[in-house]
Amino acid sequence: MKKLILVLIACLAVSWSSAGSAQDYPNRPIKMIVSIAAGSVTDVIMRTAAAQLQERLGQPLVVENLGGASGIVGGQTCAQAAPDGYTICVVYHSTMSYNPLLFSNLPYNPDTDFVPITLLYWLVEGMFVPAGLNVSSVAELKALAQSKPDGLNYATLGEGSFPDLFLRWLNSQWHTQIVGIPYKGGGPAAQAIASGEVQMTRFGVGNFMGLLQAGQAKALAVTSDKRSPLLPEVPTFAEVGWGGYPGHGWWGLAAPKGTPRPIVDKLNGEFVKLFTEPQFVAFLDKNAVVSATTTPEGFSRFLKEDRNAAKALIKIANAKREAYDPATAK
Repeated sequence: MKKLILVLIACLAVSWSSAGSAQDYPNRPIKMIVSIAAGSVTDVIMRTAAAQLQERLGQPLVVENLGGASGIVGGQTCAQAAPDGYTICVVYHSTMSYNPLLFSNLPYNPDTDFVPITLLYWLVEGMFVPAGLNVSSVAELKALAQSKPDGLNYATLGEGSFPDLFLRWLNSQWHTQIVGIPYKGGGPAAQAIASGEVQMTRFGVGNFMGLLQAGQAKALAVTSDKRSPLLPEVPTFAEVGWGGYPGHGWWGLAAPKGTPRPIVDKLNGEFVKLFTEPQFVAFLDKNAVVSATTTPEGFSRFLKEDRNAAKALIKIANAKREAYDPATAK
């Protein structure tokens, strides 16, 4: 009986401690891990969000970019962080849906190491080529790729990343051997297009707007259901014959497992409020992303659905499961 009482007292002490920490949360800076390189459209969006949320939360949100290896480095760092609300993680389709299907020895478990907070937004993606490449349509790009079966390079986020899976599917459809080159984010990939280091890629449109306006890159197609108001002359993937390809790029927010629910709810409320305000939504529109916030439970349900979609996409792309090796990951 005495032992039972001591256990109950200990449980109550933990409960009171969590409640107290949630009530005065946050009382110091919050680290926000972004699994993509600085300068990418997601980095720009999250730094803008951090600046605005600092005023509301009363503490800085400090962005730490951990790009590369299809989000694995960022995912591992997040999973190993203290579950106290002072590390939050900007995750995406590779982190949560594709990596567990494509890699063994993954240094984190997306199903058990994280607490979902909210889905944030969908990406509007596009197929881009350098301005100097002598093509103006997907049909012309296909002809060029088939004339040089192993002569074109394509920017990815590493083995198993969403751009890499699309490349594998494209090679199988076009009977080509376009070579994937890994980068740590959409920003570096966009610069690789501008310099001609790679000849094609599929990334978020927001990464390329400056280059498109400067005449350093060309957009051949976009993933939105309708033509983007940002690029009204560019056809959709459906219009160029890629409409049957499943999968959609997205970004969301999570925390390490064990983060107290009151803190999760507070973060959800603040991020959802910001990402649905008309002025911030207009900012997202200019960066070619679509606000798509949820409850924590809604994000959890979405992750299960997205994992199923990932299975279908991986099958179509004929991608094989491989052992993750941090020594060679890029």
